[in-house]
Amino acid sequence: MVKRWLPWLLKGGLSVGLIWFAFRNIDLTEAWSRARTIDPVMLSAALALGIAQIVIGAGRWWLVLRALRSTFSAIQAFPVFYIGVCFSIVTPVLGDAVRMWKAHHSGLSLKTSVNSVMLERIVTILGLVLLVAAMEPLLLARVPDVPGTWVFPLLSLAGIAGLAFLSQLDRLPVSLHRWRIVRGLVHLAGDTRLLIRRVPFGAGTLAVAIIGHANLALVVYALALGLKIDVSLLDCLILFPPVILALTLPISIAGFGLRENIMIVAFGWVGVAPGSAAVLGLMFGLSSIVTALPGGLIWLLSGEHPKMAEIEHIEEEAEDDAEKQTEGA
Repeated sequence: MVKRWLPWLLKGGLSVGLIWFAFRNIDLTEAWSRARTIDPVMLSAALALGIAQIVIGAGRWWLVLRALRSTFSAIQAFPVFYIGVCFSIVTPVLGDAVRMWKAHHSGLSLKTSVNSVMLERIVTILGLVLLVAAMEPLLLARVPDVPGTWVFPLLSLAGIAGLAFLSQLDRLPVSLHRWRIVRGLVHLAGDTRLLIRRVPFGAGTLAVAIIGHANLALVVYALALGLKIDVSLLDCLILFPPVILALTLPISIAGFGLRENIMIVAFGWVGVAPGSAAVLGLMFGLSSIVTALPGGLIWLLSGEHPKMAEIEHIEEEAEDDAEKQTEGA
């Protein structure tokens, strides 16, 4: 019991500590006043864009499923994806695991359930890295002294090379298969090749991933307008994608604390006061929770609620299932 809950307690503690660090030198009365007086029209626009983000994400996953020759329809994919988004409030890893479990219990094979979610996550992160690298010239024009300009071009090349390498892992020497992590990636290799070779679906997944990241920047821009923060849409498109990338690190609950600190630094480059940037990050997090919560209602109405142990071990179960199929063949 302690072992299961300790990571969540650590993440919760880290979130609290990071939030304190972000707001320690900020006038909390002014910050609360700014958040409380947000323009309701802009807040509604941000929430609408947040719902659109879930539709975009479900479409992205469905394209991966099509690439893997699954007959799972877009109508089936949407509620399963939405459930995963709700559980991602805690951490993205939990959201993905719940989506794998729910997809399998909605008719997908165990292998496709796991591999499709993993590939969708990989392509989403790759799209984010490519977007940040593509926007870097605009960032340098806006903020000439930004450090680490070589990082994202290098990550882009590494991401593309990594995807190509992943697609060939099942051709590794059998002697390396004694490691569980290698066996798991080997079972993913064939589906990775399918995604790459079926260009309309693979390229479509990447394009939709990039559109999704741009849409999140629109959410931030709508919130900034509502909070009367002086930033442009271009500023949000340039500065927010690196924040999203940092939030893929599963070290806090729903990104709280980590997001606010990074936004203070990033938006500080274009003259946004620390208090305004922190409130903007906090409002983004809260609006994300609001748009994710209906996924919990879908989960409750679905009538299938597994034990945590079933969700935690679904990837291992998929690996064992794939090995049995290989032996049977």
